[in-house]
Amino acid sequence: MAAAVVAFSLSTPIVKWSGATGVVLAFWRMWLSVATWWIVLTGQRRPFPDRHTWVLVAPAGLFFGVNISLLFTAVTKTSIAHVEFIATMTPLLVVPAGAYFFNERPDWSALRFGVISIIGVTMVLFFGPSTGTATVGGDLIMLLVLCSWTGYLLFTKRARAHGVDTVTFMACMMPLGLITTIPMAIVLAGEEILSMTRRGWLVAAALAILTGMIAHGCIAFAQQHLPIATITVMQTSQPALAVFFAFLILGEEVRGLQVVGMVLVIAGVTAFTLVSQRSVGTRSATPATPEGSSSVR
Repeated sequence: MAAAVVAFSLSTPIVKWSGATGVVLAFWRMWLSVATWWIVLTGQRRPFPDRHTWVLVAPAGLFFGVNISLLFTAVTKTSIAHVEFIATMTPLLVVPAGAYFFNERPDWSALRFGVISIIGVTMVLFFGPSTGTATVGGDLIMLLVLCSWTGYLLFTKRARAHGVDTVTFMACMMPLGLITTIPMAIVLAGEEILSMTRRGWLVAAALAILTGMIAHGCIAFAQQHLPIATITVMQTSQPALAVFFAFLILGEEVRGLQVVGMVLVIAGVTAFTLVSQRSVGTRSATPATPEGSSSVR
């Protein structure tokens, strides 16, 4: 899990470091991930997914394509601190949605901890340096990222509940994600799709291996050896670590009040998740999603 957290934390800073248009980077990262997952699928001599599996995975794949395109775009338009700490609000959407769509019964008293996270995110957003890279447009795109990621998690849960294993799921989900990634790249980037720099290609390849394979593989392995609550709590360190890498790689500045806000976000999300999972964990036998609760890379 520690390796997965570090890999995901590095992803947003290197996306920004690449200098490439976000949606173009997402486009090529998707193609490379399709290739790597199908190498794994065929290398393990697994049967070709049947029509029923493709239908089950299709909604998750469509949401994934939208999510990664929007996420990489947001990374290039706002600060890493804003991207990562807005993304931590995902459980506040996923838990109520899980109750509605899957009849899960979380402890609704946990929502009070969500207020702490909202206060923390507000501090991160509004107390940044005046000369920083954050923009309102980028922050608004991150709200769309939250919604698309929630949809992805819900449909992933449905597919996994019907018995689709991790490798088959990822091998189907990646090419299906191209159905939404390709038109978004054409509309938003046009001819830029074919003019990515050498650094952009390097980052796209690194992301396909670093997050698309290694991080997801580590999480899948960790799910067999660690409680889900432990995995989720460990992932709450990801945003802070990403901000640290953004400081080292990009020189992005963080103010003292933002640090206080970051602590509130992590504390609120951790408490919210732990309290919620005490109720849900004993009632649900559905496998966890391959990604955990933070934004996909």
